[in-house]
This record gives sequence, C-alpha cells and structure tokens, in this order.
Amino acid sequence: MTAERKRLLFLAVAGCALTAIMRYAFDDYLLMLTCFVGIFIILAVSLNFTNGFAGLFSLGHPAFMAIGGYVSALLTFNPEMKPLFLPELPDWLMALHLPFLPALLLGGIAAALTAFLVGLPVLRLRGHYLAVATMGFLIIVQVLLINMESYTRGPLGLNGLDTLTDLWWVYAWVLVTIYACWKIKFSSFGRMLQSVRENELAAACLGVNLFHARLAALVIGAFFAGVAGGLWGHLVTALTPGSFSLGLAFSIVVMVVVGGTGSITGSVVGAILFTCITEFFRPLEENYSIYGVGEILMALILILILVYRPQGIFGSREPDWLTPKTNRS
Repeated sequence: MTAERKRLLFLAVAGCALTAIMRYAFDDYLLMLTCFVGIFIILAVSLNFTNGFAGLFSLGHPAFMAIGGYVSALLTFNPEMKPLFLPELPDWLMALHLPFLPALLLGGIAAALTAFLVGLPVLRLRGHYLAVATMGFLIIVQVLLINMESYTRGPLGLNGLDTLTDLWWVYAWVLVTIYACWKIKFSSFGRMLQSVRENELAAACLGVNLFHARLAALVIGAFFAGVAGGLWGHLVTALTPGSFSLGLAFSIVVMVVVGGTGSITGSVVGAILFTCITEFFRPLEENYSIYGVGEILMALILILILVYRPQGIFGSREPDWLTPKTNRS
C-alpha cells in the first residue's frame, strides 16, 4: 500500500470516528446542518468532475438532482400513502416499495441515463452556448415536474417522505463520491479528461474522442447528483419543483469556483464555506427580515476570487501530501 493510500485510509477512518462523535454529541439542528454540508460536498465534487475535469460549463446539476430525488422518493414512498397522494400512479409503481439503497442507486442511474440522452445533442455546443443549453434543460425539468401531477403532485410536490437520510448515509456517499472522483482524476481516464480541458486540439491529435470524454464526464457527475437528490429529499422529507432552481445551480458553481476548478479538495472546502456562511446569517434574515445576506456575501467572495485569484483557493491541484508522487508538479 502506497503512502498516499495509507493517508486516504487514515482520513476515511478519522471521518468515520468524527461522524460517530457528531452523531451522539450534536443536537438535531447541528446534525441536519452537517447532513446538508455533506450533500453539498457531493454536489460540488460531482459538478467539479464535469466542469473542472472535462472543462464543461454545465448549469443543469439541479435538474439531475431533481430526477434522482423524485425517482428515489417514488420508490421508497409508503405504499399505504401512495393512493392518497398519487391516486393516478400505474399499478406496478403503486405497489412498488424498495429499500433506501436500491432507491438511491436507481435515482442516480435515472439521472445518469437522462444525462446521456441530453448530452448527445447538447455536448455538440461549447462555452456559454452549453451553459445556456443546460440552463434550458433545467427549466424544462422544472416545467415537467410541475405538469406531471400524477407522478409528482405538481407544484405541491411530494411530502410526507420517510426520514431515511441520516449522518451515516451522507458520510458514506461523501466518501464514495470523493474516492471515485479521486481515483478517476489520477487515472489515465482522468488525465484524458484534463487534456480535453486544457487543449482540445492537442487531445484530439493524440487520439482522444472529445465527445465521448465529455459525455462520460457529464454522465458520471449526473449519477452522483441524482444520489444527492435522493439524500436531500429523504432528509427534508419533501420535494418541490422550486427546490431545484437556477439559484441552486449558481450556489453549486460558486462552491466549485471558490474552491478551485479541478480540485476535489477545493470543492469540499467551498461546500463547507458556502453552507456555513449562509447558515450563519440565517438568524439575521429570520429575525430582521433581511433576506439573502449569505448569498450576497458569497457572490462578493466569488467576485473577489475571480479578480484576485481566478484559479480558486486550490486551483486544480490537491494537497501534495495526498497527491501521488507521479502526479506532483
């Protein structure tokens, strides 16, 4: 076992111990806040995989999150409650009731399959054209969720979901997401994605299929976004179309840009900073009706980062003590 793997294993075990301590030491509010931090870490790392590794500029992450969330919610919804909330569901779906893990996986697969189908036409675009196209896809998903009332209850959303997400579930998926993206980043496939990001012409001359590389990055990122949507829905026990808005897409992009596009460590730090800052100002918003202070502050931080350190806190690098020796510069 290499030194880097030993350090990663140590961090995983330390995280497990810290999770156990928080599970018994924190009250319900802090536990929920920690779960939100973990979910945003999954979203930021998975978006960084798409945007940072392959150089795409996608704003459709909340759409994949919504698809995964609604699919997992339908699969875990109490069969006794389905006739009351969703009387027009097909009979096979009305009787279907799966455990949490298979529902999360199927939600992620549904999001990944959607990303594959959407990516076939959309990834022919570049730059801001791609950003506008993925933003349009997000709006389409929101409209579908509002109008497919027999499956989603429309604007009312799905509520009354079982509280299945806890700190252990979130930590396990944070670990899986970070480890998978870390392994890919320092693999030949990861270097291929980064070559596409840095110089498309040079990568194409070396035989890299640019379209296939981008499509794979979009699909993998969408899978983890779908899982995060399932965790989100079973944490707040409700899903509404308005929860997966362009504002959420902006928030996730801010986490990635502040932490460093292409850096997994930066995505983790950015997600923690964003969640803690917005939550710190929440009492001020609720007590004095001054809303949006946390978001405004994060927007100012984003502007300062773009002006004075456009590469973000970590750039595209990881800490040297965690980076394989062959990948250190």
